Amino acid sequence: MARAVWSGALSFGLVAIPVQLFTATESHTVHFNQIQRGTSDRVRNKRVNERTGEEVPPEEIVKGFDMGDSYVVVEPAELDEIAPSKSMGLEITGFVDLDEVEPIFFDKTYYLGPKDKQYGKVYSLLLEALTRSNKAGIATVVMRNREYLVALKAEGDVLTMHTLHWADEVRDPRREIGNLPERTDVSDKELQTAVQLIEALSMDWDPEEFHDTYRDRVMELVEAKRTGETFEKGEPPPRSTNVIDLMDALQASVDQAKGSRGAKGGAKKQEEQADKEEAPARPPTRLKDAGHKRRTPAASQKTDKKAAKASELEGLSKTELYHRAADAGVHGRSTMSRDELIKALSGPVGRRRARAS
Repeated sequence: MARAVWSGALSFGLVAIPVQLFTATESHTVHFNQIQRGTSDRVRNKRVNERTGEEVPPEEIVKGFDMGDSYVVVEPAELDEIAPSKSMGLEITGFVDLDEVEPIFFDKTYYLGPKDKQYGKVYSLLLEALTRSNKAGIATVVMRNREYLVALKAEGDVLTMHTLHWADEVRDPRREIGNLPERTDVSDKELQTAVQLIEALSMDWDPEEFHDTYRDRVMELVEAKRTGETFEKGEPPPRSTNVIDLMDALQASVDQAKGSRGAKGGAKKQEEQADKEEAPARPPTRLKDAGHKRRTPAASQKTDKKAAKASELEGLSKTELYHRAADAGVHGRSTMSRDELIKALSGPVGRRRARAS
């Protein structure tokens, strides 16, 4: 079991539960030691007194706030004493729709678990309530002498806590990017082709399909240098697209994407055909069994409408499906896959809202 990085009390309203925080992610970045060129001697960082040049042990280091001509010294214990309740409390001040929290505000993710099994019922209650309401709890918490704005979410069978940036920590893009262009008029044809390209490259989100290829290349470089083998350099970055050739580049990209998707689809059809050939033949349906399964005209019409609806939804992108789910008031849409969105919109709620609109 991992070590908790923080322990305290989670509260919402008059309900409180002792909880612990655990780091939810880990870095697999390749780390190098610093050595002096031509030797195997490690180069280490030390905390030294800039006046004497002598190393200072950790227990003799305190915090000092620079006042310009002098420092105000603050002991670490004094920082813990000024807000003991906040250092041990995680109080939810309100709940917001998950879709309202913009991705730029999210920073780091933690798992949130009950401190003991006896608090499992209260924990499960909050987990299920957040799942059903598709909302996140907003709170503040003090960790390591710093206050954080956080969002509590339900993700599967666990509560997660995401630290958020404060509003004044999010930079203004206009101020940071000096050459950020104004909205430029584009032709309908260019826009339509760009949308086609996005649709052709659309896919379901599956994080397992991605891995750190740069880390792999770094390890290949290390191994090649260890064994004295040659190592191929990476491909050069793509050249910038000339504005004059923009339409040609867009159309060529669409054709390439469709060709790639067609090749994948063809391979999938071949696999399905092979499965059919391997599957045992189904016995023929007897007439007396088929008789009572014959659909009435009304049932047939209803089934045809449902099939047409499903076919229409299949032709939409995940983004378009999400917007329809938002209009239909489908709960939990932000965590649904494309197939789940289609299933939800094909159900009674989706059809009823579609007819009302």
